[in-house]
Amino acid sequence: MKRLFIAGCGYTGQRVALAAQQQGWQVTAQLRDEAKSAPLSEAGITVCLANMDQLEDIPPLTLAGQSLLYSVPPQGGGSIDLRARAFLAALERDQQIPRRIVYLSASSVYGDTGGALVDETSPTQPTAAMGKRRLDAEQQFSACAERHGIPLVVLRVSGIYGPGRLPLMQISQGQPLLQEELAKPSNRIQVDDLVQVCLAALERGSGIYNVSDGVPTSMTAYFNACADILGLPRQPQVDLAEAQRVMPPLLFTYFVESRVLDNRRMLAELGITLRYPTLAEGLRASLGDR
Repeated sequence: MKRLFIAGCGYTGQRVALAAQQQGWQVTAQLRDEAKSAPLSEAGITVCLANMDQLEDIPPLTLAGQSLLYSVPPQGGGSIDLRARAFLAALERDQQIPRRIVYLSASSVYGDTGGALVDETSPTQPTAAMGKRRLDAEQQFSACAERHGIPLVVLRVSGIYGPGRLPLMQISQGQPLLQEELAKPSNRIQVDDLVQVCLAALERGSGIYNVSDGVPTSMTAYFNACADILGLPRQPQVDLAEAQRVMPPLLFTYFVESRVLDNRRMLAELGITLRYPTLAEGLRASLGDR
């Protein structure tokens, strides 16, 4: 039986765990929130509760010979991913090297290209701290995989949306958006499509893949589309100086950093047919809170 260990079973990880279990995998899910573990346990998935912040917080690992999906987000702050480093140190400590690693990275590793197209060979030049942390994790996983001669797949994931992951609060509160004419293109993927990418990567992936639906829109257009499908008033729009003043720094980064992901390698090599190739289709499937 195929065995899968998922480190970080949050929004995406839980869905991958359930889908993999339905496909016959024996799944172990590591997460920190006991309340979120109930649906996994009820589905017959083995749950391991652990804090991932420090090496000493990570209990003994038993995943030698299993496939590993690592989807733990980096900690806030700094330019290195302390959680990824702690987890990899735990693997070495316990001599529990998996047979394959799939790391869920982020497209922020490319930095701001001014809306230019990027593929998997494009330079990684992150300017924001979050992109630097993601790139650090990629490098750490790459070094581990090379040391032990195991396959590594890096999924550079764009903005994830789906059921329970639409910006309802921001829209309801009328938080300002950058003016549409100033907003630059950004990329997204519906969570169910991301799940099928993860499963394909675990089966047959090799190397790096950009993960997006291939239809970039600006963040302002995305928020407007969400408001429309939710039946809520669109948010007010402000100029760049006002946006920088009133937006949280991370959100402001999403509006001003811009790149367009080339997803052709993902589609061709992983054999992906997107269920939701456009934002309109993906949003219709994202109503509700499951």
